[in-house]
Amino acid sequence: MQVDKADIIATLRSRGQRERADWVDRELPAIIDTSKNGSLLRTLHIDPAAMAPVSGAPRNG
Repeated sequence: MQVDKADIIATLRSRGQRERADWVDRELPAIIDTSKNGSLLRTLHIDPAAMAPVSGAPRNG
């Protein structure tokens, strides 16, 4: 499954984790493959199942 990086950033910022959100914004692609980055998402306490999967062409960013 793939999720939009913006959704992950929004989740982190809503938790007050601005530094982590900024790091994710700088380091990860616009579309994040949850199987490839599963360990990182678990470290960030992000549940990919709670995110809307991305379909179609990737967005800019």
